[in-house]
Amino acid sequence: MPGITIIIPARLASTRFPAKPLAPLTGPDGVRRPAIAYTWAAATAAAAALPGGARCVIATDDARIADLATDQGMAVVMTPPDCLNGTERCAAALASLEDAPDIVVNLQGDAPLTPPAMVAAVVARLQADAGLAMATAVVPATPSVLAHLQADAVAGRVGGTTAVCARDGRALYFSKSIIPHVAPGTQPAEPVLLHVGLYAYRPTALAAYVAAGPAPLELQEGLEQLRFLDAGLPVGVAGCPAPAWDMIELNNPTDVPLIEAQLAVMHAARSQ
Repeated sequence: MPGITIIIPARLASTRFPAKPLAPLTGPDGVRRPAIAYTWAAATAAAAALPGGARCVIATDDARIADLATDQGMAVVMTPPDCLNGTERCAAALASLEDAPDIVVNLQGDAPLTPPAMVAAVVARLQADAGLAMATAVVPATPSVLAHLQADAVAGRVGGTTAVCARDGRALYFSKSIIPHVAPGTQPAEPVLLHVGLYAYRPTALAAYVAAGPAPLELQEGLEQLRFLDAGLPVGVAGCPAPAWDMIELNNPTDVPLIEAQLAVMHAARSQ
């Protein structure tokens, strides 16, 4: 197993939800902890489940996040404030690591419900195809998750991200709209693929990504992974089964109670 580093990019200046890495979430034990603590727990669980293990580090440009993380025993790398997204932050973090990994996993700070098996699947997808620059994950949206996405769309909120793929498992497009189109109140013939904030890259692909510069579609959608497609860098998709809990990301303040509920479901599923 090549050396793997799981990086959690975390910034304070989110447009939709300022300071969300520090937003308190109440866990199944009734204790309120910052959101970044739950994502760190997801990362360390994933690292422990990988053959050969992996190291975990938080990449941030904010002293408040760094201080809180360090106080709680998390490894931290400081990155420049001008990183445009989490992928650029991962690329910047590589320069501060003592040993360059063979694979970098980006577990976004707003995805605390990511199961370890999904990280393993994304890593395996990248390893299985030498032609890929990056691999990412999708899960079939459950009816409740699809209803959540549709409610966000009707309310004018930007919710989760969906994806469409070619038959060979390579990504065709990602969008913050529901793709393919699903009329409100209806169920699709095939499940909508919900994109998970999880990526595995080769270091050379990260360098090519930064060198390419922002792409128009990336800026319009606000989706960093579209730069890979625009630059002709192949993206592999690992289709993963939906876990026993709903894969909801912390995108908006209204997501806090939803994620707290799913943290309880996740805890119950793992306790069985």
